[in-house]
Amino acid sequence: MDPALSAYEAFASIYDEFTDRNDYEEWFDALLPELDRRGLRKGRLLDVGCGTGRAFEPMLQRGWQVVGCDLSPAMLGQAQAKFAEVRLEVADARELPVFGEFDLVWALNEVLSYLLEDGDLERALAGMRANLAPDGRVVFDAGSQGLFQSTYTARTHPSTTSERWSWTGLADRVEPGGTYEGRISGPGVATHLHRQRHYTMEQVQGAMDGAGLTLLAALGQRDRPGAIALFDPPDEARHDRIVYIAESGTGSS
Repeated sequence: MDPALSAYEAFASIYDEFTDRNDYEEWFDALLPELDRRGLRKGRLLDVGCGTGRAFEPMLQRGWQVVGCDLSPAMLGQAQAKFAEVRLEVADARELPVFGEFDLVWALNEVLSYLLEDGDLERALAGMRANLAPDGRVVFDAGSQGLFQSTYTARTHPSTTSERWSWTGLADRVEPGGTYEGRISGPGVATHLHRQRHYTMEQVQGAMDGAGLTLLAALGQRDRPGAIALFDPPDEARHDRIVYIAESGTGSS
């Protein structure tokens, strides 16, 4: 079984609890103005790697029409139970079907960091581009080297530990462009591994070029309780994620 599929099939039952510190309203209050400044039109959103649909409600409340897709049927089952009105599809980001024309196609919360093989990132971005409406925007993020260092080095991390589970990084050290594993275990969840790849900004740019996307902005994201901020330029050591905003290289999909 694909490592990401195996991880999220096991993770689905506790995912919302595990990520309950993520405030999507704060996140989008920071992100959406950056998109507006770069030509975003409100309309239809394709959420790639939508998981349990935690991003849906803030976007629905802002007047967006939302379609979600994810590799994991278990994660989509959690999403469907909460958002019966949202169209959901099982799909692998590396082989993304064309679901329509969307003004915004995004993959957030390090979805694309789960793509491990050479060429996977380019294929995913090409699929996202194929779903763009004319003048649409693609947005995705990738974990920074600093985030990998704090998350995947060999120790149990208190910020992601409860009575029901704990997260333990399994790497001795983190190098740019490497692939790393963490383990979730405990009485509330089946023990399983998460495997992610750190993509350098140069690797991301190469994948975007191959997928026919033009970079509009790369921003550093820093997550703190009560404050999510975006910075230009990004810093791999100081920021948690790098957020990329792009358009089709031809100006249309």
